[in-house]
Amino acid sequence: MNSSTPTDNTNLRKRLADFGTVTDALDYAARGATGCNFYSSRGELTDVLTYADLCSFAKDHAQRLIGMGLESGDRIAILASTTPDFPVLFFACQYAGLVPVPLPVPTAFGRREAYIEQISAQIKLSGSRILIGPVDLIKIVKEEIDMSRLLLCGTRDDIIALPSSRAGLRPGEADDLCYVQYSSGSTRFPTGVAIANRNLMANCVGMNRAVGIAAGERCASWLPFYHDMGLVSFMLGTMTSQTSVDYLPTEDFARRPLTWLKILSQNQGTVSFAPSFGYELCARRAATIDSRTLDIDLSRWRVAGIGGEMINPRVMLQFAKTFEPFGFSENAFCASYGLAESVVGVSFSVPGTGMQQDYISKKVLAEEHRATVVPDDGSAVGRSFVKCGKVLPKHKAEIRDENGNALNDREIGRLFVWGPSVMQGYYDDPDATDLVIIDSWLDTGDLGYFIKDELVIVGRAKDMMIVNGRNFWPQDIEWTVEHMDGVRSGDSAAITLTDDEGAEHPTILVQCRIGTLDQRRIFSESIRSQVHDTVGLLCDVIMVPPRSLPKTSSGKLARSKAKANYEAGDITQLDLLE
Repeated sequence: MNSSTPTDNTNLRKRLADFGTVTDALDYAARGATGCNFYSSRGELTDVLTYADLCSFAKDHAQRLIGMGLESGDRIAILASTTPDFPVLFFACQYAGLVPVPLPVPTAFGRREAYIEQISAQIKLSGSRILIGPVDLIKIVKEEIDMSRLLLCGTRDDIIALPSSRAGLRPGEADDLCYVQYSSGSTRFPTGVAIANRNLMANCVGMNRAVGIAAGERCASWLPFYHDMGLVSFMLGTMTSQTSVDYLPTEDFARRPLTWLKILSQNQGTVSFAPSFGYELCARRAATIDSRTLDIDLSRWRVAGIGGEMINPRVMLQFAKTFEPFGFSENAFCASYGLAESVVGVSFSVPGTGMQQDYISKKVLAEEHRATVVPDDGSAVGRSFVKCGKVLPKHKAEIRDENGNALNDREIGRLFVWGPSVMQGYYDDPDATDLVIIDSWLDTGDLGYFIKDELVIVGRAKDMMIVNGRNFWPQDIEWTVEHMDGVRSGDSAAITLTDDEGAEHPTILVQCRIGTLDQRRIFSESIRSQVHDTVGLLCDVIMVPPRSLPKTSSGKLARSKAKANYEAGDITQLDLLE
């Protein structure tokens, strides 16, 4: 492989997603030399796909899909591996007037059965007519899923082998569906977020402007294409601004996280986002090697975005400390908030200002639902939340109480969002749609507050633990446990269990790698004590085997599923008794 695509186009004016549809945007990007670059786990360039080639391949494949007799609006399920095949097939659907449904690959699933169950449900609920994916995955899937609903279950090569239609291309209009993205947290009842072209383009305009994309910017990503941040921010968002992007497969990042930073360094990348756990993996890995062997320069990394889950300030500051000698500046941190139901982005911090925190009273937070500032003096009376910046232009957000009344600054309630990025609804599920879209406002299900025009998120409403009239956020408990020696990020899940008499018990499930009973007992008591001292809550501690806590397809802890699995007996308790 010779070289990656250039960072800048020399003869094409940069436009920040000011197009009517995604195909309009690709037609324009194809006039330049920028595009997508795919790397191996060792940082070797394996594939280059310019936007010009992407456009050409997509149009060719679109004619072949049209030749199958598919009708406009038919859904096409695509197993979203981090290879050139996925963007080519995704955009082929766009030019053919079809609706792509990105599906996860099995790397995020502990069991093959759980993976097959999830994608089978998504194929069925979306009514997909075709399933396309890499040959190794298609071979597995063919053995397990109901093939009777599908016209074709195959690979990109199978599409290439189809005859090309003589009919013209039929790209979608602004109000037509662009894609359907299914939620990652539920296998039995997933909901498909239906995004129209106009929703997508409105969000891409807002995001590109929020992070200041301009000439000289280059992106890098290891985020999966089936997750909103990977799909929109670093495939559709980059293309709509004609920005070159460097990809590392998610599974390769998990094995070799520092390759992400090496790619940023060698290509002088300026923009990349990740959840907190991505930064933590890098810092942990760097601590195990001789720093003199790490030949990287991160001084060009201008926007180190944080999103996708609750932001853990401790993790981010540790990353900044670890990589400061390599040119990284903590001012590069750019906190954000978003969700798939609003395409991806809702609010962004101002680039270059770093991670701004709000230190507030735990007691007032739990008892009065207000964010009252207290001195950050190292005592246990307060806790930090990260400010997630300002809501995108042409969008609105409100914090409301249980009766739907708008709240004032620093009053904590449920976050509602309005604007052109808000989804059409959940695909073919009007009942689920009516639960979250109320008078054109989206109920995000998240709790937060405003400080003037800056948004702060404090947690998911459904995950909040209420004990003796006080509110506790599971992330506080989990972060406390994961700060202890011998515990890794994602090793704990704070839940509430109900006994046979209806009494509720705050509980922490902890993945344990300690072999002896005595050591496990001591460790369990130290966890219980640490949580009580830090959070002020007495929890039951249940030790469970490593890799038993489920994750969503985007790699986040599936807290509600962990509870359901434990109650169903699918997660085994490690006995602490002789």
